[in-house]
Amino acid sequence: MARPKQFDPEIAVDQAMEVFWRKGYAATTPQDLVDALGIGKGSLYNTFGSKHALFERALRRYRDTQTAALVEMLDEPGPVKDRLRKVLKLLAETDLDDPDRRGCMAVNATAELASVDETAAELARRMLDRTESAFRALIEEGQRSGEIAPGRDPAALGSLLMNTVVGMRIVARVAEGPERLDRVIDATLDSL
Repeated sequence: MARPKQFDPEIAVDQAMEVFWRKGYAATTPQDLVDALGIGKGSLYNTFGSKHALFERALRRYRDTQTAALVEMLDEPGPVKDRLRKVLKLLAETDLDDPDRRGCMAVNATAELASVDETAAELARRMLDRTESAFRALIEEGQRSGEIAPGRDPAALGSLLMNTVVGMRIVARVAEGPERLDRVIDATLDSL
């Protein structure tokens, strides 16, 4: 008779996400995961199949939670540029305040794995697509409200904003303070 699981797999995915986010995929060992999740290696493999399968679940969890939070903030009421500034400032502050300077797990996974791991690349691509789409919708709203010139291409501006966020997440990993990121935010908003 099989013993019942002594842990919640969904909580384990969250815990694994933190480990992969902090260390990256290659540097995370099965022992790191076992230690963080407080389970045996047998439970790890019986529940998730492999380190890579757990990484995929963790990256999906990251994508779903982070993108949902971003979209929710962009959908708040108020002027479009104010909402955008709030989101960009929050991302910068969150990254700068993180003692591990983890940046964005999806960006990190893209840099580490995109050329060798199609699944990780596709998961990151979907997150970037969803983020870009949310920015495009915000630009279109700004054009309807008169905050953003109607002749500007919303898809191109959505791509610009998504790329700005990716760059900011990387710069924040090594920034000594907020000044550079503040300049990027100001210049980005001025360009709209």
